[in-house]
Amino acid sequence: MLISNAWAQAAPAAAGDAGGGLLGMLPIILMFVVLWFLMIRPQMKRAKEHKAMVEAMQKGDEVLTNGGIAGRVTKVDETYIGLEIAENVVISIQKNAVTAILPKGTLKTL
Repeated sequence: MLISNAWAQAAPAAAGDAGGGLLGMLPIILMFVVLWFLMIRPQMKRAKEHKAMVEAMQKGDEVLTNGGIAGRVTKVDETYIGLEIAENVVISIQKNAVTAILPKGTLKTL
């Protein structure tokens, strides 16, 4: 009496489903492509550059660490380096903690 009848709609034609499914996936594919070019690709590039920098590090280089410690490399091992932060003060840090190799003579100006 107060409730009206609900009628089901007819199913769409089979030919229309194929195009609708592909168009429905297009925004998701487009978002993935944008995510790839804006976030994933630059991060992979930075990681590759950092790995090359860490592998090229050698004794005598002046470096800056993640914690802001600047020093001169005195020893290079497989995963650790010896970092001289003052005269006769050498600390051991992981190679991956190095963020930048500084130009020669930078420590003298600090």
